[in-house]
Amino acid sequence: MATLFLTRGLQGSGKTTLAKRLERERSALRLTADEWLHELHPGLSGDALDALRGPVERVQWTTALRVLLLGCNVVLDWGLWSRPERDHYRTQARAMSASVVLCVLDPPIEELWQRLSRRNHAAQPGTFEITRAALERASRLFQRPEPDELALFDPL
Repeated sequence: MATLFLTRGLQGSGKTTLAKRLERERSALRLTADEWLHELHPGLSGDALDALRGPVERVQWTTALRVLLLGCNVVLDWGLWSRPERDHYRTQARAMSASVVLCVLDPPIEELWQRLSRRNHAAQPGTFEITRAALERASRLFQRPEPDELALFDPL
C-alpha cells in the first residue's frame, strides 16, 4: 500500500529536512513546492512568491495522486497550515487506498526565528528569505491539529 506523508509546520520547522529523510528511507517521491518555485522564479520571495504557490501545488498534487495510484510513496513538503487542507489531501489519498501519515513539526517561534535567521544569512539555493514579520503573520494563521484530527491519520 502506498503512503502519503504530509508535513505540517511553519517555515523553518524542519519540514524539508524530514521530507528528504522520508524520501530516502521510504523510497518516496518528495514534492517540495519551494524548490519548484525557486527553479521557476529565482529571486522572488514574499507575497509575489505566495501568489505563484497555488499553481505549483496543484501540479504537484496531480503528480502525487498519479504516483500513489501506481503504488509508490509520496511526501508533500508543504506547510499544510489549516485543517481543511489537511482533510482535503487525506480524504483524496484514502480514496485511492493510500495510507496517510501527518508529520507534525511545531518548534517554538523563537527557535523558528533562530533557524530562519541562519537560513536567511546562508542564502542557500532553493530557499527563500523569510522575515520576522512574515513568520509572525504565518504563526497567527497556523491551525495546530487537535487530538480528534490526529486520530484520523496513520502512525509513522
